[in-house]
Amino acid sequence: MPQTLLALNWKMNKTPTEAAAWAKRLQEELPPSSAGLAVMVPHTALSLVASEMYGSSAYLGAQDLSQHESGAYTGETSAAMLKDIGVKYVIVGHSERREYHLETDQIVNAKAKKALEHGLVPIVCVGEKLEVRERGEHVEFTVKSLRASLEGIKISQSNELVIAYEPVWAIGTGKTATSADAEEMAQALRGVLEQLYPEHSSEMVIQYGGSVKPDNIEEICSQPNVNGALVGGASLVLESVFALLEALG
Repeated sequence: MPQTLLALNWKMNKTPTEAAAWAKRLQEELPPSSAGLAVMVPHTALSLVASEMYGSSAYLGAQDLSQHESGAYTGETSAAMLKDIGVKYVIVGHSERREYHLETDQIVNAKAKKALEHGLVPIVCVGEKLEVRERGEHVEFTVKSLRASLEGIKISQSNELVIAYEPVWAIGTGKTATSADAEEMAQALRGVLEQLYPEHSSEMVIQYGGSVKPDNIEEICSQPNVNGALVGGASLVLESVFALLEALG
């Protein structure tokens, strides 16, 4: 089994000053845990958080990157820029990017490839909206999305790529997929990985994301094919983060 990975997605929260203070306290008080920890920080705060977390066992992460190498792309942040700051993980294809910025599986695929080119680990997100689940098409839809998002992507080690299943209907709504729901989808996604990466699939991390909290993370992550969580709101307060890590053991 792969090591459990807890990724904290702050989304558009925390000024650089607030982020630095959070990271400083994390460095000072981070409890031992069997789970890996990645902090997905807004781009404006990455450098400050990198300085505060230097030497920590926690990893620095970004919430997005450009599909382009460099050039006239105003407002974009390249993989090379993120790598230079010390970023290890980067989210690609989060449901909010797909919905609000119209990112397709093809754009997600290009971003994931660019991340890998620069030695970053993409956390590739897939998931269905409520109407898809209500039609009973959630597995088919999400599997198809993952295949398209990973098209042509090669890896040489299991830790070069992370998959996150995030049912859109459970993000920020207070609704949470049951552990059985999470396992059903994670098992289907594992099947895709087995076909694409047969040598590495059993050790690859599949996370669940969607209203994860300290009181439900243990049950969700105890499922055979769920190896961690992508956490939004519960990631902003350190006491909650410490409780999440404690629940994971």
